[in-house]
Amino acid sequence: MSTARLGLLNPLARPVRRPSGEVRDVPGRARSHPRAASGFQSPASRHATAHLRCCGVDASRLLPLALLATAPGLLVSQQPPEVTIVRPSLCTVVYDRQGGLLGEIGPEVRTWMKLADLPHHVGQAFIAVEDRRFYEHDGVDVVGVLGAVRDNVLHGFGSRGASTITMLLIGAMYPEQVDRRQRTLARKLREAEMARALERRHGKAAILEAFLNFINFGHGWYGIEAAARHYLGKSASDLTVSEAALLAAIPNSPARFDPRSHPDRALARRNLVIRRMREQGYLTPAAARAAAAEPLRLAPNDGYSARAPYAVEWVRQWLVERYGLAAVNTGGLSVMTTIDPDLQNAAHASLLAGLARVESVPGYRWPRYSDRAVRSPGNHTPYLQGAFVALDPVTGDVLALEGGRDFRHSEFNRAVQGRRQAGSAFKPFVYAAALSQGMPPNTLLDDSPLSLPRGDGTPWTPENSDGRWSGSVTMRTALVRSINIPAIRLAMAAGLDSVAAVAQRLGLTTPVPPVAATAIGAAEVEPLDLVSAYGAFASLGFRAAPRIISLVQGSAGLPVYEAGPVQRSEVLDPRVAFQVTDMLREAVSRGTGTAALRGVPPTLPVAGKTGTTNDNADVWFVGFTPDLVAAAWLGFDQPRTITAGAYGGTLAAPIWASFAATVYARRPIPRPWEPPPGLVAQRVRRSDGGFAPQDTSDSTFAEYFLDGTEPAGRRLLLRLLQRVRASLPVW
Repeated sequence: MSTARLGLLNPLARPVRRPSGEVRDVPGRARSHPRAASGFQSPASRHATAHLRCCGVDASRLLPLALLATAPGLLVSQQPPEVTIVRPSLCTVVYDRQGGLLGEIGPEVRTWMKLADLPHHVGQAFIAVEDRRFYEHDGVDVVGVLGAVRDNVLHGFGSRGASTITMLLIGAMYPEQVDRRQRTLARKLREAEMARALERRHGKAAILEAFLNFINFGHGWYGIEAAARHYLGKSASDLTVSEAALLAAIPNSPARFDPRSHPDRALARRNLVIRRMREQGYLTPAAARAAAAEPLRLAPNDGYSARAPYAVEWVRQWLVERYGLAAVNTGGLSVMTTIDPDLQNAAHASLLAGLARVESVPGYRWPRYSDRAVRSPGNHTPYLQGAFVALDPVTGDVLALEGGRDFRHSEFNRAVQGRRQAGSAFKPFVYAAALSQGMPPNTLLDDSPLSLPRGDGTPWTPENSDGRWSGSVTMRTALVRSINIPAIRLAMAAGLDSVAAVAQRLGLTTPVPPVAATAIGAAEVEPLDLVSAYGAFASLGFRAAPRIISLVQGSAGLPVYEAGPVQRSEVLDPRVAFQVTDMLREAVSRGTGTAALRGVPPTLPVAGKTGTTNDNADVWFVGFTPDLVAAAWLGFDQPRTITAGAYGGTLAAPIWASFAATVYARRPIPRPWEPPPGLVAQRVRRSDGGFAPQDTSDSTFAEYFLDGTEPAGRRLLLRLLQRVRASLPVW
C-alpha cells in the first residue's frame, strides 16, 4: 500500500514543517498538497462524489464533509494561520456577604473556570455528547465526518454535523474568520484548518478548558461557571453528574433545550447525555441509572441570591472610579459585598408591597406603576417611587439597598444619590444638640403660634401638622408627638449652628443651613446618610462609615482591595444617645410611629421617627434596633403631594414594619439598650415633667437625666441625705 493511501486512513495525519517552512513527508502520513486550499479533490473524493450523484444526492452540498473525510492532509496550507487560545472578556462578578450571586458587570457574563477545578465528569459529559473521539483526533474527526456523510445521504443534508470540540471552539474564538452561520465549503475548510493549527499549538486539556469557558448557554451566559450559577445556583466545581449532564445538554440549542422554558426537552436530552456517558465508559450502569433518576432542580430567581440591581450599580460606579471601565467590564474581578440576601429580599418585597398599597387607596389620582411603563427624560418615572436602606449600626455594613421601584425604568439610585427634605425625621438631631448642652428631657417647651422674619423681611409662620396648639409640653412629649413649634424653639435655644454641627457629625454630608426651618426638616438629605446618622443613636454614640464592598479580587484570585477593620468613632455622648433613643422608643410605642410595630415580635426593642414634609410630598420612617437601622422613603421624582393625609406614620412606617417582621422572624432578638454610666433614672409626671418619686401610676414614667440635671426635688433630697450621713459619727 502506498504512503499516500496510508495517510488517508490515518486520522492523526499531519505534515512535519521544517524551520524554513518546507513541508516534507513522514512515513505513514499524507503530504500536504499545494492545491488543497483551492478545492483540490483526491481520487477517493472524486469517486465518492460520482457515487453520490448516482444516488440522486447533491454532492456539492456534501463536498465539505467528503473533503474532511478523505483528505485531511490537504487542508493544511503552506502558510497555516497563527491560531491560539485567546482570552475572552470576563465579567465582574458581584457576590453577597454569604457568597451568593448578586449580579455581573460587563458585556458578556463569563467567569473563567480552570479545568483542574472541575469534577472529571463535567468534561466527560461534554465530550460524550459533543465529540466522543476528542482524545483521538487532531482537530477534525475523520470517523465522525464519514458518519455524517452517510447520515446526510440517508436522511438528508443537515441531519448530522461533524464539528469537533476544537472546531466549535474555533468558531467561538474567531467569529469574524469562521462564521458558523455560514454553511459554505470555504468556511468549513477554514474552520478545519484552524482547528488543526490549534491542536498543534495546545494540548487537549487546554482546548477542553477553553471550550468549557467559551460555550454559549443562552440568556447571555457564557461558560460553564456562569451556566452553573444561573441554572443551578452553585459553582461549576460542585456539579453532580446529573447537573453536569444537564448543562452539557443545553449548548446544542440553548433556546430549544432551555430547562426553564422546556423542562421536558431538557430532561430528555440530559438523559441522552447520561446514556452516552455510560456507553463510552465514563459511568457505570448503576451510576448512570442514579443520575437519570434525579429530578430537574433549577435555582430560583435565575440563580441570584437576591435582586439588588441598585446595589450592583453602586458597586460598579465605585469600581470604575477606582480601576477604570475596561478592568471592570472585561477584567474578571470578583467583588464581595456586605449585602445580606435575606434582608435584601425582605426590603425588596416590603417596599414594592408598600408602594402598591398606596396606589390602591381610593381617590389616588396619579399614574400607577406598570411593567410597561417607559422611562421619562432625566431618568425620572411618572409613578410613585421609593427607596429603602438597612445598615448594621456597629460596622456600617450596608445590608440591604433599594434605590427605586424598577431598575429597568430608572437606574437613578434614590437611596444613594437622591436628595429630599427629611421633614420631622430631622428632629432627633435638634433634641440631641439640646441634651448635649445639659438641657434635661423634662424641660418645658412653648407650643404656641410663632412668627419669624425671613431673609427678605417677610414673616414665616410655621404650624403644627394638626393645626393645633398644646401650650407647654415637655421635650419628650414634643418629640414623641412630633410637634413642630417646640422643635423650632428648642433649636433656636440650643443654637442653629450647634444643631447643624451635630447632624453633620453624626453622618449627614449634605449642607445643613443654620436656619429655623431646618429644625423641622427643610434641609435635603440623602437616605443613606440619614440612616447612617441614626446608626449613632442605635449604637449609643458611635458611628462607622457606611460601606458596601468588603473585598475585591483580580481574575487570578488575588486581593486587590480589602476593606480592613471597622473604624468606629464616638460622635455623640453615649448618655445623650441613650436619652434620644429612649424618647424615640416612645415615639414608636405611643407617638406617630406606632404602625412600625405591626407584626413585629413584641419583645423586639424598636425606636424610630416618622418624617413628612409640609406639602406631603415626601414621607419617611427611620427605625432601628440595637443591631439594625433602616429607613423607608416614598415620593415622586418630580415632587408633588402623594395623596391627601399622606404621612410617614401611615405610608412609610408599615413598610419598615413588614421588613422588620420578616427579618426578625429568623434573626435573634437583640437585648434592649441599657443606660450607660452617668445617667440617673427618676420618675416624673407625663403632664409637666415634675418630680414624682412615689407615684407609680400610668401618669408617671422613668425619665433619664444626665447626672446633676435631674429634678430639683431629688437633688435637694440627695443633698439632705449627704448632710445626714456626714453628721453621723464614724464607728
